Parts: sequence; C-alpha cells; structure tokens
Amino acid sequence: MSPTPQQRRAARHGAGPSTSATRRGPSGGRKKPITVDAIIDTAFGIVEREGYAALTMRRVATALETGPSSLYAHVVNKEDLDELLIGRLCAEIELPEPDPAHWRRQITDVCTRLRDQYLRYPGISQAAFAAAPSHLDTLRVGEGMLAILLAGGIAPQAAAWAIDSLMLYVNAYSLEVSLANSRVDRGAEPGADTGESPGEVSDVAPGADGWVVGRDELLRRFAALPDTFPQTKRYAAELTAGTVHDRFDFTIGLMIDGLGASGR
Repeated sequence: MSPTPQQRRAARHGAGPSTSATRRGPSGGRKKPITVDAIIDTAFGIVEREGYAALTMRRVATALETGPSSLYAHVVNKEDLDELLIGRLCAEIELPEPDPAHWRRQITDVCTRLRDQYLRYPGISQAAFAAAPSHLDTLRVGEGMLAILLAGGIAPQAAAWAIDSLMLYVNAYSLEVSLANSRVDRGAEPGADTGESPGEVSDVAPGADGWVVGRDELLRRFAALPDTFPQTKRYAAELTAGTVHDRFDFTIGLMIDGLGASGR
C-alpha cells in the first residue's frame, strides 16, 4: 500500500527522501513526474508572479497540468504546502556560530535574512502566521536564534519569548511591505517599470486610490491638519523620515537592546 500524505509529511519531518508519482493517462509519458519539490517550485512561481493571495491548491494543480487530487498524494493540504514553502526559505538562511561578543549583530543578521527571503515572494510571510513550526528547516532557524541569544547571556525564558516576538515582527513587517508594494504597482501605469527593488516602497504616490503615498504627500497632509494635532504637525519631518528598512533596523535594535537590558 502506498504511503498516505500524512506519512509522507512525517517522513519529510524525519528528513526522509522525497517521493514522486508517475503520471497516468495519455500525457503521462510526456510530463515530468509530480514531486514535492515540483509542487513547491510551482507554488513559488505563482506567488512571485501573482502574490500569495493567488496561491491555492487548484491553482498549483492547473500550473502543473494535473488535478488537485494528484497534489494530495504528496501534500496534505494548503497548510502543509505553506509549511513547505516557509521551510524552503528557511533552508537557505545561513546561521552563524554563536559568538557571545557579537550576539546582537548575529541575531539582527538572521532577522534581516529572513525578512529578505520573505520579500522575494509578495505576501509569503502570511503563511508563517498562526503556524506552530514543525518543518525541520524552520525549526533549524529557531534553534540557531536560540543558540545566539543563550550565548549572549539571555535567560532561557526571555530568549524563547524573544524569538517569538522577533519572528512575529519580521512576518508582519514583510507582509506590510508586500501589501504596500502591491498597491504601488496597481497605481502605476500598465507596463511601467517603477524602478523599485524588491522590498522597497516607492516615494511617489500611486494613482488615485491614495492608499500608499510618498513622503512629500504625507508632509502636505500633516501640514493641513487642524491645530488639534500640534505634535503631528510639529514633528511631521520625524514621523515621515527614513526608509521602511530604516524603521525595520530601528525596531529590531530596540527589541534586542531591551532584551539585553532586562532578559539576563
């Protein structure tokens, strides 16, 4: 009897070998076999081109020229696919040997690498929300972060909660940037090259919907506020300063500094 999808999933968590299925029917001999890796690759392609919201099991099956039932021989459900996607991204993150003298920089670097992985695929960090990590590659990143914090002298309980907080912030930040970029793209002229690198939010207000605006527009809006907003008007420059990544660096640094002061 062939292994069930649940058994295949358990084998993946135990670093078991990936399995493949031979296609049946008239086209079976002309197409590549469906494998877990093929499903993951196809899913990433969909997210890269269309965003995470477009990713469904049926959409992946269509791209592979098969039916959803063929996918369920390898992937339990959409949540299982999400876990595989996040696991693939985490597998590409290099973890340093914990260094007590440089633990702040090391933990910041890991958070930055995870952020950059998520920003390669618009909205993909949504797949990591409300999911208890069980994929070995995802757990490897958590293990590496824990080792860094412990090497820095952080108490085990504080280190454990800090990892949860840091990952939650990285996930939320990456999702917000992806949403902002998608709105900028929708406001651009069809076919226009916005000139933005992955993860950047344009400095120019996009189109007529007004959901994402640039710094100049925000300054104009703040200046036009009534006098019942004295602090916002006075510190408008500070409120709108920096790039999104500047704010990321500031927040991660703030979290780590607070951890270093109170978590020992």
